Amino acid sequence: MKKDSNITGSKYDCVVPWSGGKDSTSIAIKLKFEFGLNPLLVTFSPLMVNDCGKFNRNELSKMGFDSIFLDPNQDVSRKLSRRFFIERGNPKVAWDAGVNAGPIQVALNYNIPTVFYAEHGESEYGGLVLDKESEKKRSFREVIEHQIGDYPENWISNQITNKDIAPYVYPDEKNINQINLTAYYFSYFFKWSMLENYEYVKKKLSNFKTNPNKRTEGTFTDFDSLDDKIDCLYYYMQYIKFGFGRATRDACRMIQNDQMSRKEAIELARKYDNEFPKFDFIEVLEYLDLDQNKFEEIVNKHRNTEIWKTNLNNKWELINSI
Repeated sequence: MKKDSNITGSKYDCVVPWSGGKDSTSIAIKLKFEFGLNPLLVTFSPLMVNDCGKFNRNELSKMGFDSIFLDPNQDVSRKLSRRFFIERGNPKVAWDAGVNAGPIQVALNYNIPTVFYAEHGESEYGGLVLDKESEKKRSFREVIEHQIGDYPENWISNQITNKDIAPYVYPDEKNINQINLTAYYFSYFFKWSMLENYEYVKKKLSNFKTNPNKRTEGTFTDFDSLDDKIDCLYYYMQYIKFGFGRATRDACRMIQNDQMSRKEAIELARKYDNEFPKFDFIEVLEYLDLDQNKFEEIVNKHRNTEIWKTNLNNKWELINSI
């Protein structure tokens, strides 16, 4: 990767969408210290900010990075999270839109023509690859079909106005094309491994914090998706809807990179996939404005009955488990 002259006149060479976690932090460090670029780090606020994420973002900033923290209207954010948890079993639909739109909005405002996202999931882990450029560049179609699954303009209601959705709306392609703005996937240029990203960050940022409980609920790792208290529910709902959980997800990525055997992965998936995220549960219920009975009703509504059944004790179980 070669640093070119910045024809836009911006003092920043690129934008890095940045949670403070291992992946985006590894990208930021590599771009600045290995390739001599001056990245602007852009964080779209987690739904439920936690101490681990705040600490890691602060520590990287001390290494000499400029950053912007986008904090959307929290009342609107909570209403959308509640709505989409009820409707789709996913409290992070609007956040997905914001984390895609926000960095592009900032890039346009600062006249920065390059954005580096992390990996292209469909190419790295399997899925529908939309076109031959998908592995390299993020397009508007990619954002709508794979990242959000909807247009934020459809969210307007009696509670949500057109102004309320501003942080979530992807910029117009005409504006993007005016400065030749391109959003790349870092994984196109370099091998992608969540474990290696973590190990790299630990070497460069020795006090990088991981899960204080030594393991994240639902999986065996302690270093992935650390910045949002609602993430454990998000991954638990993956298990409810698709029958595989966070441990399977993490283990498959390690098998792919020859970092774990299939036998070990199966043992870990059996042990942790179905673990309920109880650590922040009361706080999550308060955030979503739900009581436990309503919560359980919503969860069960999103169970795919092709993969779930009730047993003789009227308890849910997978028809085919690992």
